[in-house]
Amino acid sequence: MNLAGKVAVVTGAASGIGREIARTFARAGAAVAIADIDRTGAETTAQELKRHGGEGIAAAMDVTNEEEVDTVIKRVTDHYGRLDILVSNAGIQIVAPIEELPFADWKRVMASHLDGAFLTTRAVLRQMYKQGSGSLIYMGSVHSKEASPFKAPYVTAKHGIIGFARTVAKEGARHGVRANVVCPGFVLTPLVERQIPSHARLLGISGEAVIKQVMLKETVDGEFTTVEDIAAAALFLASFESNALTGQSLVVSHGWHMQ
Repeated sequence: MNLAGKVAVVTGAASGIGREIARTFARAGAAVAIADIDRTGAETTAQELKRHGGEGIAAAMDVTNEEEVDTVIKRVTDHYGRLDILVSNAGIQIVAPIEELPFADWKRVMASHLDGAFLTTRAVLRQMYKQGSGSLIYMGSVHSKEASPFKAPYVTAKHGIIGFARTVAKEGARHGVRANVVCPGFVLTPLVERQIPSHARLLGISGEAVIKQVMLKETVDGEFTTVEDIAAAALFLASFESNALTGQSLVVSHGWHMQ
């Protein structure tokens, strides 16, 4: 799968899934803008791409900040002259029972996933519509399809991502723009690792039991999904050339939730 000559923006790309997607896209020939609230991490990832023969630039960006998003997307477009792919990956998660969840935390999770998806999408569509092409890839979750206790804002936001992507697919089709969602299972990133003690405390079980009885119970093989798995799925969606594949969600989860 070839992305030669393509320009991609990957949000939340300083670490975890986003960083692996950036690496994979760069190996496939794309120029990649590493957009992350962590400026130092973004710069480190961009430098890594260049050391391995890829092309990348770093951009400090809070996806919930309208001005920052518009400024960064314009900078990328001005620098490369085009913009072909957006991977809307940035997001946070807070684990808590609904009756104890502060409203501020609810809003933080919603903003990082849904406001971030909207603001980055709106900014890139302005360029994609001009050039008559583009691929938008949103990071959903198996929690776009399922629900789990103690994750109300995350589950709600991830369900919302699918509805938003389908709307983008409908509006974007006449402009040659596609929109799809990757829905990972549990990937052992820092985001997931931080959940383990919270779940253990809430359920009164060990961290090992959380992994086996909660996170991996419904998989076919008891294995975590890897960042490489998710990056491969994103590359497939980014390199697909026609509107035959748009408005879809691809679950990558070792069999947890079969569609």
